[in-house]
This record gives sequence, structure tokens and C-alpha cells, in this order.
Amino acid sequence: MKLSHTLLALTLAICLHPSASAEEGKWVSLFNGKNLDGWTPKIKGYELGENYANTFRVVDGLMTVSYDGYDKFDRKFGHIFYKDKFSNYRFRVEYRFTGDQCPGGEGWALRNSGVMVHGEDPKEMGKNQDFPTSIEVQILGGDGDHKRTTSNLCTPGTNVVMKDKLIKKHCISSSSETYHGEQWVTAEIEVRGNEVIKHIIDGKTVLEYTKPQLDERDEHAKELAEKHGGLMLSGGTISLQSESHPIQLRKVELMVLDK
Repeated sequence: MKLSHTLLALTLAICLHPSASAEEGKWVSLFNGKNLDGWTPKIKGYELGENYANTFRVVDGLMTVSYDGYDKFDRKFGHIFYKDKFSNYRFRVEYRFTGDQCPGGEGWALRNSGVMVHGEDPKEMGKNQDFPTSIEVQILGGDGDHKRTTSNLCTPGTNVVMKDKLIKKHCISSSSETYHGEQWVTAEIEVRGNEVIKHIIDGKTVLEYTKPQLDERDEHAKELAEKHGGLMLSGGTISLQSESHPIQLRKVELMVLDK
């Protein structure tokens, strides 16, 4: 089913309105430093809004992902969703990995988290779904010895275009430096609807691509395309991951951009 251009534009105008607190051209904090107001967790195996083992919490003014209530991670991938959807914006987080990985976490999830943009509504996710259909800006920390870039791209249920070619590979590395230890790192994402997405680390663009879209090879993504009028993604939810390694965020900010 295809939506007309007029109807699609109207739908986006209604569904992708920015928060009343988000003012065009100005950085606005999406995290108040006191609690998780405006954010809703969705953890695999649990209902939307159920914050299993207090995974997402605020500690000393920092948004924190912690696993001290877990015996074993057991693929309980989690995401915490901001309440509004956005289309044209810059998003900025300051993050650091801390401590040790939760027992039972996947090997690739060591010092691994992410920011999901152009994501689906969490109400559309299955109870046992690992990740929201989205574009993932993958946040990674070094292991102290080996090179490991951050702000990579992963594509759960999605594809992108790079150099006029549709990329179906699940993950693409950026050109960033490696960040070892528990240092604070600033990651930004510039999102321009269906036109272009840029990953920026310390003010430098380390990855860029165009035409974010649903992957029709993925059954859930295909259902979303049929429901919402096509493969192309022009906006959606923003969520932050829990993938088994503790992480803290001291800034979570957004700037609405004009079209």
C-alpha cells in the first residue's frame, strides 16, 4: 500500500512533531538529571515500561545502565525510548563505559552500546524482539589493547545507501579513533529525514550515508513498511541501548533543525 505524497507529508507533520520543549536551532536536554521522566524502557522478554532489575536508572545525576540486579544477562537486550519522534535534528550524548560486563553477555557486546534513530514505535515491538527496527549508531569502547572504532553503523531491519549503492551489510565501521578506559566521549548524530545521516565524534564526521530505509528481507520490517506506506524512513523514535556492559551518560541533548 502506498500513501500519496500529500497524505505522507501530513502524516509526518502529525507524527514527527518535536517536543514542546525542543526549540529549533537550540540544544535542549532530554534528560533532567533527576529521573527518567520522558523515557520508557523496553527490555526483551518484558512488557513495555517494565524496567527489569532497575536496568535503567539515575545515579549521581547520570543516566546509568546497570546490571547489578542480574544473575546472568541471557540476551535481555534493552532499550529506553524518548517520548517524542523526530525527523530533522542533531542528537548529542556524552558517555563512558564503566566496570565489567554482565556475566553471560555476548562477546561482541563488551563495551558496546548504541543510539537508535529513525526507530519504530516501541508499542509495535514484539515482547521477545531483540532490537527495534531502526538505524543504530553503535557506541564502542576499546579493550585497552586493540583498535576499535566507535560511532559505527548497524542496521537492525534496515538498509542505507552509501556512494549510490544500497548497503545490505549489517554493520559498517567508522573512521573514528579508539577510546580506551573510562574516559568521557562526545558523540553527535546529524539526521536529515530521508536525505542524510552523519556520525560525528569530537566534531569530526566519521561516517555518512543516505536514504535510510526498511529492509524488505526482514519480516517485521516488511510489515512496518506495509503499515506505514513504504520502505523509506524519514523520522522516528530515539532510544538508548542496554547490551550487557554498564554505561553512563551525563548529557543527552537534541537540537531540532529546519527542513
